[in-house]
Amino acid sequence: MNKSHEVEYCNLDVRFDRRLIRNFIKDLIQEGYSLYWNESDREFTISIRSGRKLVKLQFQRIGERFKIVGNYILRDERLAGLMEKLINDTRGHAVVKRFKDRQIVIENIMFGEVIRMVEINGVERKVLYEKESAITGEEVSSAIKSRRIEERIPVLQLEIDYELATLAEALADGDAKRIETGKRRLEELRQEMVTVEL
Repeated sequence: MNKSHEVEYCNLDVRFDRRLIRNFIKDLIQEGYSLYWNESDREFTISIRSGRKLVKLQFQRIGERFKIVGNYILRDERLAGLMEKLINDTRGHAVVKRFKDRQIVIENIMFGEVIRMVEINGVERKVLYEKESAITGEEVSSAIKSRRIEERIPVLQLEIDYELATLAEALADGDAKRIETGKRRLEELRQEMVTVEL
């Protein structure tokens, strides 16, 4: 194994049930790792012997479920593979930094899937992959406009009712100027209502 290879896991948000911890322990044993675990009412800890190092993974209890806590640096590629399988199986979130020689590759993982990958070489920074956003700027703009429209319709209906009442008074009084102003205002409101309802 290349000694310069290491992987750091940060900002972990990985939640799962006891069954998944058992499967994770089973995978570790099948891979030949020496390990032991300890459980209290607040947390579950797995200590894994990796070469001459002891890696201690901590899982905080949240009701009947568990959440991995802390940041971890792994220099064992097989163990890193199992950690990534855990993140993937739980559809968890994480920032994974891969250090190899003088290069760093940073992966942002959401719901068990890489959404962004950036490579850093010295002062150079290059985006290797970026998942397209499921929501476009146009859709956000449309949603905002839609909400404004939903808020505007009841106000428009009140304004139309008011102008109709005002026009009825003007007709009763025979006030030609107010009648003409009321008709113009009602036409403007009608046009706006047609536009809004499209």
